[in-house]
Amino acid sequence: MARIELYTTQICPYCDRAKRLLKKKGVSWEEIDVSADEQLRAFMTQRANGKRTVPQIFIDDHHVGGCDDLYELDHDGKLDKLLGL
Repeated sequence: MARIELYTTQICPYCDRAKRLLKKKGVSWEEIDVSADEQLRAFMTQRANGKRTVPQIFIDDHHVGGCDDLYELDHDGKLDKLLGL
């Protein structure tokens, strides 16, 4: 099973949407809340090639992008392979 990291904030409909898709896929993830931690948000931004929006999603240290990117991978039939399903 793939290692999934999800950088989120407490109030984020896109984060919730991404988590719903991952839950539907039956996978678990590590959620990293960057709401109140500027250093952690800076680290996320660095890992995400400058992107500061949430969620930022990583699968096995590969930057997937945000919620829309995750859904696009699923639509294109590529998400299951990344998740190891």
